Amino acid sequence: MTTTLRALLLTTAGLVMLSPVPALSQGGRPVQGRAAEAQGGVLTAVEIRGNQRIETDTVRSYMLLQPGDTYDTDRADRSIRSLFATGLFRDVRISRDGSRLVVDVSENPLVNRVAFEGNRRVSDDVLRNEVQLRQRSVYTSQLVQADRQRILDLYARRGRFAARVEPKLIELDQNRVDVVFEIQEGEAALVARINFVGNRAYSDTRLREVVSTKEQAFYRFLSNSDTFDPDRLNFDRELLRRYYLRTGYPDVQVGTATAELAPDRSGFFLTYNIDEGQRYTFGTVEITSAFPNLDTSQLRRFLEIAPGEWYDGDAVERSAQAVADAANLRGFPFVDVQPRITRDTETRKINITFAVNEAPRVFVERIDINGNTRTQDRVIRREFRLAEGDAFNAAQVRRSRERIRNLGYFSDVQITNSPGSAPDRTILNTQISERATGEVSVGGGYSTDAGFLADFGLRERNLSGTGLDARLNTTIAQRRSQVDISLTEPAFLDRNLAVGADLFYIQRNLLTVSQYSERRAGFALRAGYEFNERLRQSWSYSLVNRDIYDIQPGASRFVLEQRGSTVLSQISQTLAYDTRDNLIEPRRGYLLRLGTDFAGLGGDVAYVRARLDGALFLPFERVFGNPDYVLTFFGSVGMLHSYGGKPDRIVDRFFLGGENLRGFALAGAGPRDLATRDALGGRLMWTQTTEMRFPLPVPSEIGLVGRAFVDVGALWDTVSGTGIGDTSAPRVGAGVGISWRSPFGLINLDVARAVAKQRYDETQVFRFGFGTRF
Repeated sequence: MTTTLRALLLTTAGLVMLSPVPALSQGGRPVQGRAAEAQGGVLTAVEIRGNQRIETDTVRSYMLLQPGDTYDTDRADRSIRSLFATGLFRDVRISRDGSRLVVDVSENPLVNRVAFEGNRRVSDDVLRNEVQLRQRSVYTSQLVQADRQRILDLYARRGRFAARVEPKLIELDQNRVDVVFEIQEGEAALVARINFVGNRAYSDTRLREVVSTKEQAFYRFLSNSDTFDPDRLNFDRELLRRYYLRTGYPDVQVGTATAELAPDRSGFFLTYNIDEGQRYTFGTVEITSAFPNLDTSQLRRFLEIAPGEWYDGDAVERSAQAVADAANLRGFPFVDVQPRITRDTETRKINITFAVNEAPRVFVERIDINGNTRTQDRVIRREFRLAEGDAFNAAQVRRSRERIRNLGYFSDVQITNSPGSAPDRTILNTQISERATGEVSVGGGYSTDAGFLADFGLRERNLSGTGLDARLNTTIAQRRSQVDISLTEPAFLDRNLAVGADLFYIQRNLLTVSQYSERRAGFALRAGYEFNERLRQSWSYSLVNRDIYDIQPGASRFVLEQRGSTVLSQISQTLAYDTRDNLIEPRRGYLLRLGTDFAGLGGDVAYVRARLDGALFLPFERVFGNPDYVLTFFGSVGMLHSYGGKPDRIVDRFFLGGENLRGFALAGAGPRDLATRDALGGRLMWTQTTEMRFPLPVPSEIGLVGRAFVDVGALWDTVSGTGIGDTSAPRVGAGVGISWRSPFGLINLDVARAVAKQRYDETQVFRFGFGTRF
């Protein structure tokens, strides 16, 4: 007599039903007879049959009936359910043979291989990571159907809603199967149109620039921003909400986005419903403190908001964080800054009070680091701005996370805190995901100064997990070639000290500038340290052999005098204070940098050379509603003074024109031999640039940014002699430019005119630069 249970899978609803049915043989044919005998009878043995890979004791452990038990039909049915629930069997039969209980099982096959056919847009590796079926795993129909749905979901996230997936089974010997997913990818469903309902303050065109989803266009063939992604809709809603909060609308509500698929399934129409609310400005802005010794007047300069400005929710958050950080630095580690908002609906003003209160006293008990299989713990721990036993400081935790991310060794860094061994103790859990740090780069491009160029580089930023940065770079250009080998230890002996060494060889063709060529070969030793997060100083010693050769017969006599080799022995220092928000494309902050060179510790030249550089970045996002509006001021002052009776060389002087004075050719402004037109360089120099960066009336994802600039500068004080043009009169160049962050690299094009110049200066209207690495 037999009792069995089969699982009926309803794939359309994703529901599994279990119900007693007549026992099935391995081939699926019904077994005749009753499901079980009458109740009663003590079982003397439980015999397992049909198992090949699974141990008998393992099968028996799932049984609710054991030798010595009284046979019970209900317990037999539940034993079958238990065996099916393991996912190891595709058929189970239980029968009575006198006092013996016989369990016949048919094992699910093992997966020999998982293959994909018909996939062109998605690689096998991506699909293999998506499915759960693996080689040598147990095959079940439930797993196959679940993997089929995962593949469909993957294609849907990539906008291919017409995709079809059909799993096929190929039976092999030894109870093995090959699982093949036959895929018809179909066409991608792009976003045909993005609409907004309820927006009055901003046009649809402006809001389309805010969201990350874009309308389909021919120039987006290198991007997937126009592919419909349901997961991206909520992200776009948040982008819209934050945009309105930044521009004065604290009551904005962005409703659920609706997506309608075209009847031919070729594209989507997206609609965002927006309730803007009223626009508010800041009223009174105050700071209160629960600490008597904390002077709130000193904290006001850290606020980014002022009365009369449009309400900016992001600026409120940044101001609260800046006030908390400032209080921490003033000896108050346990602070909590909460902005309290009072709204005046009649005047449409928002009054804000930043309340500085005492936070619970919590100390760091332990710092745990997980996920680093290659990078040594000490390399990560030295980037933490707080140590075990210190007072817990959220600002320092955030800064620690930023510093670890800035190492470039990890694809993701997360720092969370969990309760410690006492209420006033916390544990910092650091979870990191490592990524490859080795680089092989081959690149090419063109610049107005160097001509066509090609470069090759090898770099390992985390040598053997120690944090050492090793680099080899070679550049070959029409007018400049260079080979560099460098090694840098960013934290020597785990101290606040970065040390490094460089070997280099540089060759420059300056025939179009001063009718000579130059070679430099030497080495440099470097050391640098941080005073704080913003202030840094570095020192270096260089020993360089400079050779001036290939002087043309018609060159200036002041250039002919420079022929031959000289040895430079130089100590340099650089002191920099940097508050920029981004090192590549800064939008706010400033940079001050003082560099000085002392030559004369041996060698053939003796001089002191100093240069002071500054940059200020002012965002105009609040004025124009777009973060790409940035006003920038650059300034530089340089001085060179020889001593000890050793005259300076032309290779040590400053030159003006090209990068530092657009509208003029490379070294096109400044002292010059009037007879030969050779640039001689100068000992005193200053430059100033005012530049406005702004978006162009093209889709932002193209990567085009416009620039309007005015460059001013002067260079003077060169060699003494007749027939030399040398004046401290300022030169002025003005123009416009375009920067394109293309898929092939950054391309810059400037069109400038020399507005104020001397008759012997050499000008340049177009300036072009292109370079990339791959």
